[in-house]
Amino acid sequence: MYHKDYPYLYETHLHTCQSSACAQATGKDMARVAKEAGYAGIFVTDHSWGGNNCIDATLPWQDWVHEFCKGYEDAKAWGDANDFQVFFGYEAGYQGTEFLIYGVDEAWLCAHPEIKDATVEEQYQLIHGAGGMVIHAHPYREEWYIPEIRLFPEWVDGVEGINATHSSSKSISHNDPEYDTLAIAYAKKHDLPMTAGSDIHSTNLFGGGMAFATKLASVQDFCQRVMGRGHYLLTNGENVTLV
Repeated sequence: MYHKDYPYLYETHLHTCQSSACAQATGKDMARVAKEAGYAGIFVTDHSWGGNNCIDATLPWQDWVHEFCKGYEDAKAWGDANDFQVFFGYEAGYQGTEFLIYGVDEAWLCAHPEIKDATVEEQYQLIHGAGGMVIHAHPYREEWYIPEIRLFPEWVDGVEGINATHSSSKSISHNDPEYDTLAIAYAKKHDLPMTAGSDIHSTNLFGGGMAFATKLASVQDFCQRVMGRGHYLLTNGENVTLV
């Protein structure tokens, strides 16, 4: 149990080595260690075509999507066999600016190849048309692969207010709590809901994520709770914020 009133903790930002070139573990291993750490479930959000992806870019679109989803499928198969929730998402990259996408699946991606070349505005419209949600990931992070800070408050549903790689004492990259401070202020300024995740790339978990009073029923349930401003906890694994 993570918190007596919010016992169901979910990792909302997680990568696998089957699709994210920067990750170090398979979906199965990520699911296993997350359950051992006390999580109720995880969202696999591998880097897609615009990010640090390791899938052969010359593959036909539907073949590419199938390969892209293997990290999630690996985690989901383990989760189904071990009473552990695993949900699909992905991290979209646009010249260094990144977004967490929830609420679509492999079939939707296969049927919408136009998403690969969509602008940020078009992405928002396409994902919304599918009933999904767009979250601006770590909007104030500064790194060599992010040429500039670009904000799109009108084309996102929310902001990743807490990214544990910025502020967890266990993190060994992207360390600067100010990135989260700025992200939280940005979300409040534009009255946007917030999410939290660890941005985890290995089995060395940080313990970050979002905790709810009841189990999530589906990805759509997650989207509704976030956009509907339901009560939940945000954490980097060490500090907790109630929203």
